[in-house]
Amino acid sequence: MMVRLTLVLAMTFGLLIGSAGSTMAQTYSPTGPSAEAFGQAQGYPVPEKGSAFLGMPQEFLVGLHSHYDQVRPVRAVPTSGTPSPLKRATSQIAPIYAYDGRIKTIHDYLGGHPTTGLLIARDDTILFEHYQYARTDRDRFASWSMAKTVLGLMVGIAVSEGAIKSIDDPAATYVPELAGTEYGVTSIRAFLQMSSGVAFSETYQPGDDVSELGKAVFSANGPGSLAAVKQFNKRGFPQGTHFNYSSADSVVLGLVLRRAVGVPLAEYLSTRIWKKLGAEADAGWDIDASGQEITFCCMVATLRDWARLGLMLANDGAWNGQQIVPRQWVLDATTVVPGSHLAAGERTGPAGYGYQVWVSQGERRRFNLMGIRGQMMTVDPAAKLVMVHTAVRPNAGFGPANLEFGALIMGTISQYALK
Repeated sequence: MMVRLTLVLAMTFGLLIGSAGSTMAQTYSPTGPSAEAFGQAQGYPVPEKGSAFLGMPQEFLVGLHSHYDQVRPVRAVPTSGTPSPLKRATSQIAPIYAYDGRIKTIHDYLGGHPTTGLLIARDDTILFEHYQYARTDRDRFASWSMAKTVLGLMVGIAVSEGAIKSIDDPAATYVPELAGTEYGVTSIRAFLQMSSGVAFSETYQPGDDVSELGKAVFSANGPGSLAAVKQFNKRGFPQGTHFNYSSADSVVLGLVLRRAVGVPLAEYLSTRIWKKLGAEADAGWDIDASGQEITFCCMVATLRDWARLGLMLANDGAWNGQQIVPRQWVLDATTVVPGSHLAAGERTGPAGYGYQVWVSQGERRRFNLMGIRGQMMTVDPAAKLVMVHTAVRPNAGFGPANLEFGALIMGTISQYALK
């Protein structure tokens, strides 16, 4: 009934996709909500190289998120130079959605939230692509914790290649320096599921554990990722029994993967995923002072290349004529056992958790890559639908803006997927 009502509303407002004419192009806006506060008059300035993230003035957020590699040491993730083709619809779709007692349009959403880029694709076709704050399709946007999901996919490939023998191996099997620590005796599976049981606070408030982790890995003279995680060595719960979102779990997972595959993770990502995707631009991955990729965050890529990654996931790991990530790994990574400690509930919130990825509730399989300040990609495999969203929300945490974006997601799926 809800789907039928949404479709009727869409047709009433003339919002269904066009069926004739030339293909649409991406659209750009020189402005966006509260553009003055985001530094429009200064051309959305980029922070100085090496600037600290904590307490960064709002006028630098647009520049930081779209020119991250000018601020941080980013290791290149080369692509093949032969992009996989993406078609374009004949006109931009215009979803409507119900929120806060109103029927709203996608442009209402864009006009109310500091979104830098929004792309919607289905199968191999772009349905909507829009940029704000003078950003363009050539900008490589910071992902923050969306990179965690990429890390999880790389672990799956390493398992299929035999570089990682079993995800039930403890971390110290691959990183001997962790022997004698709580992380060292914890399994790779537990890290994938944010269930190491090692005490770690990630509230995005001053003084929490992720702030201390960030100081250690982002500092030009910092000790690096290995030393950074060793400072957290108190067990709160038995491993594999309790969900606790912890960026330190992802850092340990990255250390394990680096030792297992024997090459920098940017190189591994390039050869195993990025080139095979047919990405149109090189990606990049931030590194710490020791040269290790900072694996709880900090990949940069264009919106269309994020979309290619999402479309590969929507096809259970297959894209560009090949199986890039093992199909069973993708299925396992994006499925949550009902009633388990990873299912939606008090600890995880409204979504469950798979292998470094958030899994939506309900019978219909849908999952999300999520990062702070509004970075998000939703994948709906049944419809082969992907929505990529980058933003510069002033607050790092998740709040009402996520709820409204969730309503936009459901409206889009109802109108353009459930047919």
